[in-house]
Amino acid sequence: MTAANTQPDASKDFQREYPSRPIVAVGAVVIHAGCLLLATKPSYGAWSLPGGAVQLGETLHAAAQREILEECGITIRPTELIGYVDRIVPDTQGRIFHHYTILDFLAEYISGRLRPGSDIVEARWIPFAEISAYPLTPMLPGLLNKVFAMRRIPLTLPGGEPAPLR
Repeated sequence: MTAANTQPDASKDFQREYPSRPIVAVGAVVIHAGCLLLATKPSYGAWSLPGGAVQLGETLHAAAQREILEECGITIRPTELIGYVDRIVPDTQGRIFHHYTILDFLAEYISGRLRPGSDIVEARWIPFAEISAYPLTPMLPGLLNKVFAMRRIPLTLPGGEPAPLR
């Protein structure tokens, strides 16, 4: 604990590799000017939504805003929880190497110029017609198809059936 903060230091309890419990994280589906914001991180090997871990005492909306600003340099406003993904990655012996429970939000672009942050390889505004040309993380096409159906965007990505709407 610090004098300025009566909470324990969460970084001592936060272990990304071989965690003792799932890590809560957020992602954001940001659509702007006919394009979708996608990013790639070294650990993904494919394109996905920008986002990251929720910090102690941080709301989900605040975490999404902070993560997208840090990773992409833009300001967003999360509007609606649209899905979740359990990203569980075992090692070669079957032990859990990573376990993230990721809550994905539809978010409104507010301002800023896209610039990749330090923990991502690249971030791009990808036109809808070009999304299928990018290798996406396995669960992303289904989530995006749900968003496209909600927003009445006439696009269905292969490899992901449209998720049923609520």
